[in-house]
Amino acid sequence: MIQPTPPAATGGSAPAGAEVREGAVRFNAKRRIPLSETVPPHAQHSRLRVALAVIALLIVSNIMSNRILPTWAYLPWNLTVAITLVFMARRAGLGFAGIGLGFRQWHRPVGVGLILVSLTAFVLALAMSLPVTRDAFLDGRAAGTSTWGMLYQVLIRIPFGTVVLEEIAFRGVLPALFGASPSVRWKWKPVLGASALFGLWHLLPSSALTNGNAAVHDLLNGSAIATTSLAILSTMLLGIVMCWITYLGRGLKTTMLLHWATNSLGFVAAWLAVN
Repeated sequence: MIQPTPPAATGGSAPAGAEVREGAVRFNAKRRIPLSETVPPHAQHSRLRVALAVIALLIVSNIMSNRILPTWAYLPWNLTVAITLVFMARRAGLGFAGIGLGFRQWHRPVGVGLILVSLTAFVLALAMSLPVTRDAFLDGRAAGTSTWGMLYQVLIRIPFGTVVLEEIAFRGVLPALFGASPSVRWKWKPVLGASALFGLWHLLPSSALTNGNAAVHDLLNGSAIATTSLAILSTMLLGIVMCWITYLGRGLKTTMLLHWATNSLGFVAAWLAVN
């Protein structure tokens, strides 16, 4: 187990400006706050400006990927946006550990993530086997997809086109710019702000649910407004849960694995159900 650096060579309490290290994260020794958060007011204003620029980029990205770009451009576009977000966070003074991407911290995030992947696979298999929940997987968006097409979705498009961007944006960069990444420290305001934006992020994609998913169509009588409202609210709540899981696993690797499992294994279940 990694031991924190002693606060002072002579023992006793650390001076106000001293720092200690736990793994890859440096802390203010007196207040126990990650140094990525102990920033002067002018730096906080700078991060707010970067946060507004990140939000603007995400709005453009959402419109481009859902309304303008051809299907083949989804993956390179979203990867480019994700890399740009990391660069913007770095320019704002945030380290990789500060946005949940610490290179030295992987045992706990990956371990917790793999446990959640196993649980997700079990729940999906159970739901597929029960007649009362099987119809929820009848999603027309998976109909007609070839085996190679399914593998592309599950192994390439979803993890690198969807998961990487959304986790970096909404569980990493945005909450860190708002005040604290949940992978380092739990703070409600950054979590709620990023999760609200995560819900709004699904405004355009939710339009496909009305006619694509038979269970959703029947439940809401085909109402596009009800479907969109439910999608936004549910993904806002999901964003809070995912932030908590990021905090539990101490890194984005945890939620990246879980996000991949729910989307990719869910797609495989839908593909099996309709084909």
